[in-house]
Amino acid sequence: MTTFYFLQISFVLLCITRISTLDCNTLHFLHNKAIQENLQVLDQMGQQFPEQCQNEKIHFKFPEQFLKLREKEDVKASVQEILVQIFYIFTKNLTLAAWDGRALEKFQNGLNQKIEHLEACLTEKIQKKQLYSRREEIMRLKLKKHFLNIYNFLKDKKYSLCSWEIIRLEIRRCLQFIVKVTSRLRN
Repeated sequence: MTTFYFLQISFVLLCITRISTLDCNTLHFLHNKAIQENLQVLDQMGQQFPEQCQNEKIHFKFPEQFLKLREKEDVKASVQEILVQIFYIFTKNLTLAAWDGRALEKFQNGLNQKIEHLEACLTEKIQKKQLYSRREEIMRLKLKKHFLNIYNFLKDKKYSLCSWEIIRLEIRRCLQFIVKVTSRLRN
C-alpha cells in the first residue's frame, strides 16, 4: 500500500516538474497575455493624461538593444529586470498619484507574479550552471540605468501628480516593448 502512494506522489511531482519546465519554455504565450492584462490595469489606474501636465512631458530613451534581443534566455533575463524595476518604482511615494487604489494593487500583484515566475525560470538556469551571459549582464545594466533615470525624474519632481502620469505613460511604453520582443520569439 505504501508503495502505491509513493508511486502516486512521484507521478504528481514528475507532472509538476514537467509543467513548470514548460512554463519557462513558453515565455511569449504566458507573458504576453499577462502583460496585456497589466496594460489594461495600468489604464484603469488613472484617467486620461491631465491637460495641466502636457508641458511637462519628457521622453525617456529606452535601451534599443532590448528591442534587438533574439535569444530566449537574454529576453527572459531582461524582461525580469524590467518588471523588477517597474515594481520598485510603483512602490515608492505614491501619495500624489491620483490613481485607483484597487487597480494599483492589482497592477503591483500582477508584476510580482510575473517577477516570481521569471525568477524561478532564471534560478533553474543558474542551478544548471548556465550563468548570465555577458550580453545579459550588459543589457541588465542598461535597463537599470534607464529606470534609474525614471526614478530620478520622479524624485526631482517631488513625486508630483504630473510626474506620476508621465511615468505611467513611460511604463506603458516599456510593457509594450516587452510584448513586441516576446511576440517575436515565437516566430
